[in-house]
Amino acid sequence: MITDKLFLAGALLGMSLLANAAGDLVTKESRTGVQETMDKLEQIVRGKGLTVFNRIDHQANAAQAELKMGAAQVLIFGSPKLGTAIMQQDPAAGLDLPLRVLIYQDNTGKTWISYHDPGALESHYQLQGNAAVKQAQGALEKITDAAAE
Repeated sequence: MITDKLFLAGALLGMSLLANAAGDLVTKESRTGVQETMDKLEQIVRGKGLTVFNRIDHQANAAQAELKMGAAQVLIFGSPKLGTAIMQQDPAAGLDLPLRVLIYQDNTGKTWISYHDPGALESHYQLQGNAAVKQAQGALEKITDAAAE
């Protein structure tokens, strides 16, 4: 009986954590394919003077491992000025910085842009009232909207 209750409590906690993580995910449809959308995103990011740290092509990496998967790429980028302002308040926020945007194609051929809402950093870390979080949130929304066009 106690084991059943502990299992149920653990399952509910796990579902709660997954729901919270999923609630932070922003996903929007792109009008173009993965490569074109990612190229556009990277161009916008660089044009705004942000630092691109890496671009990862998951499909190409899968092919190197002799595996197949749909097109999917991640761009890792940010602003050292904003990122530092966030991490000065709570260094643990560095786990979620720099920002990452995933662009992928689903099984129906649609292209999607996904990222974790930077606003969620406030509740995950001790960042209440941090202006840099709001700036990152607004910038990421505008950048991905423009890339989706």
